[in-house]
Amino acid sequence: MTTTATTIPSSGQRNLDAVLLLRRGSVYLPASGPSAASESLAGVTLLESDLIDRGFLVSARLREALAFLAPEVLSATGTALLAHLDTQIGADRDHTPLFRRFPQSVPGDTLAFWTDRVLTLLLQAPEQPCVLCGTLGSVHPVAPCAHLVCSACFDGADFAACPICHRRIDPADPFLRPAKARPAASARRGLPTRLRVLSLGGGPTVRHAHAVHELNTLLARSGALSPQDTDDLGALLDGGGDRANLGWLPENIPGRETKARVLSWLLEDRSLFNVSLPAVTAHLTTATDVLRLLSVRSGGDPGLTDATRLTAVPRPLRRALLQALDGMTPQMVAEDLNRRPGRWKAVAERLHVYEYADRYPNASLAFAALRSTPLGNDALSAVLRDTAQAANGIDADGDTIRVPLWATEVETALAAADVPGALTPLSRRPGELVRRLDHLLRLAGPDGSEPVLAALRAAAPRVAPAVLLSALGAVRSRTQPPLPGRVFFPKGATARAYITQDERVPLDPGAAETAVRILTDEILRRAATLPAADVAVLDAELGGVIAPFAERTASRALVTLPRGSELPVPDGRALRLFLHWMESAESGRTDLDLSVALFNERWEHVGTCAYTNVRFGGDAAVHSGDLTSAPPPHGSSEFVDLDLDKLASLGVRYAVSVVYSYNNVPFVTLDDAFAGLMVRDEPGSTGAVFDARQVEQRYDLTSASRASVSLVVDVAGRTMRWLDVAQGVTGTHHAVHRHADGLAVLAEYLTALFASGARVSLGELALWHAAARARTVVVRHHDGSTSTYRRQAEEGVPAFAERIGAPSTDDPADVRDATLAHLLRGDIALPDGAEAYALHPAELDAAALRMRSASDLVASLTAR
Repeated sequence: MTTTATTIPSSGQRNLDAVLLLRRGSVYLPASGPSAASESLAGVTLLESDLIDRGFLVSARLREALAFLAPEVLSATGTALLAHLDTQIGADRDHTPLFRRFPQSVPGDTLAFWTDRVLTLLLQAPEQPCVLCGTLGSVHPVAPCAHLVCSACFDGADFAACPICHRRIDPADPFLRPAKARPAASARRGLPTRLRVLSLGGGPTVRHAHAVHELNTLLARSGALSPQDTDDLGALLDGGGDRANLGWLPENIPGRETKARVLSWLLEDRSLFNVSLPAVTAHLTTATDVLRLLSVRSGGDPGLTDATRLTAVPRPLRRALLQALDGMTPQMVAEDLNRRPGRWKAVAERLHVYEYADRYPNASLAFAALRSTPLGNDALSAVLRDTAQAANGIDADGDTIRVPLWATEVETALAAADVPGALTPLSRRPGELVRRLDHLLRLAGPDGSEPVLAALRAAAPRVAPAVLLSALGAVRSRTQPPLPGRVFFPKGATARAYITQDERVPLDPGAAETAVRILTDEILRRAATLPAADVAVLDAELGGVIAPFAERTASRALVTLPRGSELPVPDGRALRLFLHWMESAESGRTDLDLSVALFNERWEHVGTCAYTNVRFGGDAAVHSGDLTSAPPPHGSSEFVDLDLDKLASLGVRYAVSVVYSYNNVPFVTLDDAFAGLMVRDEPGSTGAVFDARQVEQRYDLTSASRASVSLVVDVAGRTMRWLDVAQGVTGTHHAVHRHADGLAVLAEYLTALFASGARVSLGELALWHAAARARTVVVRHHDGSTSTYRRQAEEGVPAFAERIGAPSTDDPADVRDATLAHLLRGDIALPDGAEAYALHPAELDAAALRMRSASDLVASLTAR
């Protein structure tokens, strides 16, 4: 059955209304008159019904405002709103599987079905009886693949593609017949956990103010933005920024990659260089800032994960960048240049460095050291020698410029196990000291850890919050039994996980405990500087949500769930995985495959549900069939149904969902590609194959990888863990059974990593915020019960934080009094002005509350 929806191109950039709708749940309406209420009331009711079918409700204020719109304005507004939501959910695409009566009509024997296809392909002849059933006159070619298909053996009312090759065929081909109607879905089917109440945003002025607020929120983050936030940043700059008047631009943008994007945006209008160039140079504080800016201007990545061919640099910008470099310490510039020598040599060509040697001698000196420019008796050499003499620590007495490198000093000391020698340079860069904390503690040993801990105490107040949290999790996990292996997430364009054996010696428990205490106390100290609250409420279930890390490679998703997070599967409901993709001119014919690998409790492979085995255990896992092409405009979709009770009875403990590009086409080359998860109440054959109301997660496939491992389901524990990583594959003809062993190692090690405490959870972060900022903390449990903890008069913040969660509690407090809330689901009526985070915002109104994202909770702990 084909689903229909209002469509807008999902591959295009979202406009400002769509961005604010997703980020705030706010709807912005045009001006209305008081006379249209009675005429539009029926239309509002219909719109509400359509929204409920997508998992959204309407607030009372929004409903009232909608009712006052003129009918034609209401129609246009509702159509645009539904289109935006359909794009977010994935309902803006055709979702017709190979077997249109899926899961009922999926063959019970994959091998027998494959044999029939092969016999037909090899032996079928035109104008001859069918080789399978012997019927005369039932065999005809289908377009455009021209395979000979018997209409008696293959049901044209069920198949949505060629039964032989599974490629999409012409919708007008006579083989295809109208599909039989599917049983209607129950009108009482459950609403999704992600259910959200849409609120009234306001008019154009309020819309602009909200855009500026969201823009400032992104600009305040110290870490790299996720791809989705990066997309939003572009729309928010266009809607809330002004290149001619820079009063909105903060003096400091802590996120280096974000800063590069903003500065590049400022430079897009060359007629405003007189305004933008001074602002740009004021924000460039390191040489790498310059390289990031040039990379973004050239269409590259500000994270410098790929080599980008630099575009021409206009002369005014060239001088401004050299001026910025010239104002920095030459040794620091030389250090930055030495990290990426090849790219900086290309920059030197674009900036014509030596042309401005007299005007910008410090910049020329750094590039001369990078390029090993020979010194002679010419004018340039004289300038370089004079500049080097004025700069301490730079040697220009020989034939070339020589700059002692900080990295060399550190690595030499570490290689010699010289802890004091390493601490001296590391103390000048506190972030690097904290990143190397584990290595330093190992080298120091239990008897020599005090200097390292003293250096840590001095460095912690000057370190970015993400670095503190990462070090805290890593160090504390090193006192526990070792994990199966070490997992690395190297910086790159895709979320690749690398696994090696852990050959490190264990950390001294005493030193590790002290380091964790120093880091925790620093986090609590920073949290205490934030606005105070009388009562704070937090959900205990946030303990399964991981504090965000490595957001640069996070997939664009309907629900922003940090990698590694674990959430419960609702009881008594079935899971339906889905995949949709559409080919492009660049990709050519593309065959993506949605697959599920099944493992027992020892991570031994016990089966698959994929195109090679469309049924596992009867109805325990059912695949919708393998579509092998996805031409526009409809593309192709695949589904897998999972019955957790039946899987458990067959000895399955873990189900790992993965998408493979069978013919090795990178996801990024496709016009459209996304996957997701539905949680269903009714039997699989009831209702639409794709039900927008039951979609709990939808994420884009846009990386350069060929295999995406999205999640692992713990069948016995009834939980889902969000992985969102790429699996490395080589060659072609990818299939899950060929990669089962590697998939088992990847999923097992990642599951062990995230369950070990090596990553700080959002629940812990919320607890630290609450303990430092509130006198009363209410913990809400899964069953709805609460535990209250009140800070005593003489009780310090660290002691209070440690006591929260203990069995002994204080007199109950009302959660509705909370002005600080960290929730899994926003189903509490909070007072206006309260600060709140909710994974699922539900009924929380961003116009009345100070809504925070998980990334904002981390960014708020920036050192001040």
